[in-house]
Amino acid sequence: MYFVSGITGKVGGAAARRLLEGGHEVRALVRDPRKAEQWSREGVELRRGDLIDADAVAAALEGVEGAFVMQPTPIAVAPGFPEARALTASLREALHRSPPPRLVALSSVGSEQTSGLGNITQTHLLEGALGDLPCPTAFVRAGAFIENNVGALRRAGSSGRFDSFLQPTDHAFPMVATADIGVEVARLLVGGWSGKKVVELGSPVSPDDLAAAMGEALGRPVEARPIPRERWTATLEAMGLPEDKIGNWEAMQDGFNSGWIDFGAPGAEPVAATTTPVQIFSQHASSGRATS
Repeated sequence: MYFVSGITGKVGGAAARRLLEGGHEVRALVRDPRKAEQWSREGVELRRGDLIDADAVAAALEGVEGAFVMQPTPIAVAPGFPEARALTASLREALHRSPPPRLVALSSVGSEQTSGLGNITQTHLLEGALGDLPCPTAFVRAGAFIENNVGALRRAGSSGRFDSFLQPTDHAFPMVATADIGVEVARLLVGGWSGKKVVELGSPVSPDDLAAAMGEALGRPVEARPIPRERWTATLEAMGLPEDKIGNWEAMQDGFNSGWIDFGAPGAEPVAATTTPVQIFSQHASSGRATS
């Protein structure tokens, strides 16, 4: 039996799917079991509760062979990261009370840095809180999610343009599909390891590469264009981000563009992505969602 958090999301769902395909039992903690009925039908043991509740998490960890934990990854993050701090404290307490035989935690590229991370500060806090657990612990530092560009794919379908905060557009940044994260999480949980471990999961992809993949999926030329730095705030406001949460998002993008947020941490194990942007974009283009 393996505990998987975030099962109703893309990453947790991908990890659970991979474990089930391997013949393993899965347990999940969900706020509303009715929203996870599909998983119940597939044999997942659902427990009602919230990751913010250390008692519920500790109870769900009892008797498992391994556990996967993660924080939500919202685009809009409040200054000071109050939600991330509360969740991290809950997970730390629960995992010290009920340490699993091995733990995998989703982290992010750049989380080893102590400043200049913006939104990625959330996973930096998580690594700091869980780094001294009395069980083998692996942090999967994932690259930027390829799926985060699906909204841009829709716009490119009508405009032929991919507006990018990541720049210059010919520079490659670490990226990965959520399905690949699920595969790696399941591999670690089932295979095991000793001590502490850091995996850097993803492959270099440039905005120009993303634009080319969009063009291939859409059947039309798509050009990547950098959004001028002075227009970021107005662009994010137009996208609906609250004014007080824009700063953390911009700081993260600045970290990527400057090279501060990147792979190459000493001692980390590199694992390449296997799912390509073309595969992700083709799935959405063929479903009709790219041009709706």
